[in-house]
Amino acid sequence: MTAVPVVSRRTLNRTLLSRQFLTSRTSRPALEVVRHLVAVQSQEPNWPYVGLWTRMDPFTHGDLESLLHERAVVRSTSLRRTQHLVAADDFRWLRPLIQPFIERAARRPLYAEPAAGLDLAELAETGRELLGDRVVPRRMLAGLFAERYPGRDGMMLARNLELQVPLVTSPRIGVWGGWGTRPSIEVALADAWIGEPMETAPSVEAMVLRYLAAFGPAGVMDVQAWSGITRLREVVDRLRPELRVVRDGQGRELFDLPGAPLAEEDAPAPVRFLPAYDNVLLGHADRTRIISDEDRARVMPGRALVLPTFLVDGFVRGIWELRGTTLAVLPFRPLTPGETESVAEEAERLHAFVVPGAPAPDITFS
Repeated sequence: MTAVPVVSRRTLNRTLLSRQFLTSRTSRPALEVVRHLVAVQSQEPNWPYVGLWTRMDPFTHGDLESLLHERAVVRSTSLRRTQHLVAADDFRWLRPLIQPFIERAARRPLYAEPAAGLDLAELAETGRELLGDRVVPRRMLAGLFAERYPGRDGMMLARNLELQVPLVTSPRIGVWGGWGTRPSIEVALADAWIGEPMETAPSVEAMVLRYLAAFGPAGVMDVQAWSGITRLREVVDRLRPELRVVRDGQGRELFDLPGAPLAEEDAPAPVRFLPAYDNVLLGHADRTRIISDEDRARVMPGRALVLPTFLVDGFVRGIWELRGTTLAVLPFRPLTPGETESVAEEAERLHAFVVPGAPAPDITFS
């Protein structure tokens, strides 16, 4: 029997960085990068721009805005029931795969109580009728629901609809703009917006392979943590003959695409700034390949909060934040003079991107 290779944590780290375009920025078009990553976190619409900027050269705000207006990329509820940007053709198979996970939220009292006694399938059809092929402000949709169902909370019915039916937000929500100051949310039926129906028989095996291309080597629990889909062991077992199998330093079984290269553990890893909620920090159940458990508690202080971070030697070393036009860098531990210089240089490049037109970079270390 052939021994299963063991890969070190640093090898996993460097391989992840390479596959995420964080070792060397890629010149691929933005749409190709979004497709490779499968889905890009978009809790706050500015963050995907930072996530692509740190992975691409060149990249401008207009590159992503154009994709949104062209409907090549859509913003919608996706992985882990959170907002992501997804290539429109990928969204057509990804959303149906994770739809059962998204729908489970409708059982929570927050959504279930306002819809008590209603047939959710009927509610979904009503929502489709009310939206048609239009782009409608969510508040307007809430008003239409309130008229259709007197005495009900129209806004909560509108939010319930978003769990039952794939909706997308209009490009006005996704364009680069003021931090925390957004226009009212407008929604449309995803199939009407894209011009194609959702796939009826999407392949979960294909999803696992796409995940491994961007996040592998990884275990079953990692794929489940990334996607929100459970019970994937049998899916991975079906794929096993097609996959490379390795183990990490703790003996856990990891899977990978057979032709995908593993990076050298001593490969250089330049300083990189990551946006809040970046998937490189959320793509695994065991995240120690990029952040220690101690630092993870600092970066993810609440259940639904993931702060923007920066990497030194491939691992999270601190957080950053924008204070007006000042970019504040907050290391968790002292940096060496060389590390401080490298972080400051990359922070200046980031400042020029997030505060375009500023006369000079305004960087502070705390």
